[in-house]
Amino acid sequence: MTKEIEIRLSGSGGQGLILGARVLAAALASEGLNVAQSQSYEPTSRGGLSRSDLVVSDGEVDYPLVTALDYLVIMDQVAAHASTELLKPDAVVIIDSSRVDSPPQGAFTTCAFPLTEIARRAGSGRVANIVALGVLTGSGGPCSRESVEKAVSDHAPRGFRELNLNAFGEGCRLVDGMAGGSDLQSRPARTSNTRR
Repeated sequence: MTKEIEIRLSGSGGQGLILGARVLAAALASEGLNVAQSQSYEPTSRGGLSRSDLVVSDGEVDYPLVTALDYLVIMDQVAAHASTELLKPDAVVIIDSSRVDSPPQGAFTTCAFPLTEIARRAGSGRVANIVALGVLTGSGGPCSRESVEKAVSDHAPRGFRELNLNAFGEGCRLVDGMAGGSDLQSRPARTSNTRR
């Protein structure tokens, strides 16, 4: 039976959402999965609503656009409520609490971290997208840490490889620190091989 996973990285223009989705798509493809990527953004170069979506399947992707999200990353308040109606009840929503004051509410699991602040401490606020990929991966995301780390290394802009790898590691460590009492860590559907 074919299993599909739908992922959206959302925020505002200039946050590296398309690059983040390309990195994640490369990691998923390296594990033998099929990936369809699409993106949408407002005509402003910075600040307008932006998103990049992935539909992932162990078989052929039936429809290339998201219809029911398993994972949602929200990097800016402008995107906070734009995708709520697409979330599955068991979805995982990762929020940049540095930039989102009013997150969506629902039955889904929410994981909020100050991603932009952590990125700044790692060397640049511009790698908050890669910190978010670390959180997504560390929270039992759709592929292995090793695959995403290699994709980050392969797709990082020239001269920024170490910065991006450090940002990815910081994101993974955020979730590692939640082990034990975390609802996010204890959900079997997110930590077993059923989602990979």
